[in-house]
Amino acid sequence: MPVVLVTGANRGLGLEFTRQYAAAGWAVLGTARDVERAEALRNVAGDVEILPVDVTESQQVAALTARLNGRPIDLLINNAGLYGLGGDPLGAMNYPAWEKVMAANLFGPVRLTEAVLGCLRAGRQRKIVSLTSLMGSIGDNVTGGSLYYRSSKAALNAAMKTLAIELNREGFRVIVIHPGWVRTDMGGTEAPLEAPASVAAMRQVIDRLTTADNGRFFNYDGRILPW
Repeated sequence: MPVVLVTGANRGLGLEFTRQYAAAGWAVLGTARDVERAEALRNVAGDVEILPVDVTESQQVAALTARLNGRPIDLLINNAGLYGLGGDPLGAMNYPAWEKVMAANLFGPVRLTEAVLGCLRAGRQRKIVSLTSLMGSIGDNVTGGSLYYRSSKAALNAAMKTLAIELNREGFRVIVIHPGWVRTDMGGTEAPLEAPASVAAMRQVIDRLTTADNGRFFNYDGRILPW
């Protein structure tokens, strides 16, 4: 039975990834910052284990590593993230708010990836997938705005591209993927894409990954996006 670790599995896209992978017969390790409030996650049918961790807290990530104790993991989905404040104009920058976004969207995924790398090496598939955003594309940025979020996702893209190069010789497939504008708590009610459709499409991309895809920036439908 393949094993997937999904961060931020208690709601939105993380919850939908958990539902779909569990339904497909995977063992799912789903993380949540507050396990007591993760009722929807507890109600997912299938082989689902809930793990308490905030990816921005190094001690909690270390505790997760100890709990896993080298257990093989085939696929890591770095889903947990934060939009936070969009970004204030020059002269009124809110640096503490920016730091929180960077902690969640950049340091968190890298910290978690580093922590479970031994488990991924023990797995068969060696796939690391980080949910990013088209707003993290420098080539696509023609409007400006949302400085905090944009910069955090651009930094995540750069970090995962670097890890893809460094892990390439071990047969890893490290990618970033844009889920589309999805109707979730983060995406809002006006988003045109439902979570089940987005996740189903992303799962197809993930299932088809080969070593030739290592280091790529995908759209949820499989198109390659500009850096």
